[in-house]
Amino acid sequence: MEAEKHYVNRSGWLRAMVLGANDGILSTSSIVIGVAAAGNPRSTIILTALAGLVAGAFSMATGEYVSVSSQADTEKADLQREQKELEEMPEFELQELAKVYQKRGLDKNLAMQVAVQLHDHNALEAHAKDELGINEITQANPLQAALASFGSFIVGALLPVIVSLLAPLPFMVYFQYSLSILFLIILGAIAARAGGSSIRKAIVRITFWGTAAMAATALVGYLFDAKVS
Repeated sequence: MEAEKHYVNRSGWLRAMVLGANDGILSTSSIVIGVAAAGNPRSTIILTALAGLVAGAFSMATGEYVSVSSQADTEKADLQREQKELEEMPEFELQELAKVYQKRGLDKNLAMQVAVQLHDHNALEAHAKDELGINEITQANPLQAALASFGSFIVGALLPVIVSLLAPLPFMVYFQYSLSILFLIILGAIAARAGGSSIRKAIVRITFWGTAAMAATALVGYLFDAKVS
């Protein structure tokens, strides 16, 4: 028999990479569509796309680092607080851990036996995992999240930048939309496959919201062009 495959250990970097690449494609292509719909020349479209790539990559990395750092700080503070409680009132903490196991279905005596053995082995680790829900797999890693978002945003944003360089200017909006949706579908399928989730749901979700975002920016561009004209 083969061991079961689990994907939760990928959740941190996978979430950051998918979010970064998805945002890189969607935000950059949406900006390009809005600017192209307003009747701007290719040079303006390309400059806008590049500016969106640079600003977006740093914004994503900064946002991920700050948010995940806040999570890491909270986890660290909780662990420090738990360590202090273990030192000051170990018996109370032992009873608290035993109650956790009782709630999971163990009888009172067995729950206490498990709690005692885990306390003897590593009390802080036991409380971190079973009371606080913190473990080495899901623990926050700010730098990893920031780098994953930064790199994946650039990769994603490069695709609409390349389209803005090569697509015929009169059909820029249509090329950007169709190719961006294709890129998003491929990304959604890869992410779903890597995470072991439904590929169909990922594709439907990304297609709907991607279309909505690009349609909104196209409308803004057309309205602006109409007013200027």
